[in-house]
Amino acid sequence: MASKAPRYGGDQHLMSVVHRLLLRTFGRPQGLLGRLGGIIMARMNQQCAAWVIDLLDIQPHESVLEVGFGPGVGIQLLARSASAGYVAGVDVSAEMVAQATTRNAQAVESGRVEVRHGAVERLPFADETFDKALAINSMQVWTDAGAGLREMRRVLKTGGSIVLGFTPYAGQPKSGVPEQLTAAGFTAAHVVETRVGFCALAIKP
Repeated sequence: MASKAPRYGGDQHLMSVVHRLLLRTFGRPQGLLGRLGGIIMARMNQQCAAWVIDLLDIQPHESVLEVGFGPGVGIQLLARSASAGYVAGVDVSAEMVAQATTRNAQAVESGRVEVRHGAVERLPFADETFDKALAINSMQVWTDAGAGLREMRRVLKTGGSIVLGFTPYAGQPKSGVPEQLTAAGFTAAHVVETRVGFCALAIKP
């Protein structure tokens, strides 16, 4: 009796489908799945966002950038911290831009908050625009992490801080992240851990 051949092709196809669904829901949210992903992320990322923002020690008059802001929960918290400053965000998902705009409608209308559709590898801001920058559960889905970090460094002011935050379900290992920051031109890169995840912090020299 002939044995059945392993169904590697079928398994790979299934994994590819699952990967695309997860990316449409959480990585680069689109359509109905993207809207659902935004609701889930708003709940799951809020605690981590609050911790990351606390680590940045944002002052009222500072300018802050968030890359991959998702449904805009972090933008909302940043606007409260930088109450007399400027908060900007960039996200590759048009669905997330729409959700973040709705969630932060008043601050957007006042001009204190600006959310844009775009990629971290080509940030639409001038050199040395921001005092601080952050990304939460975002770097692992960037097309080119090195290029993205170099762009974040470019738009940061000298002495500015960057924090990359990751929750346990992000799938991002701690090892290698400080080295990636150093390779992008940052200094004093180190990791801080808590029960809600870990952060990699660094400074633009």
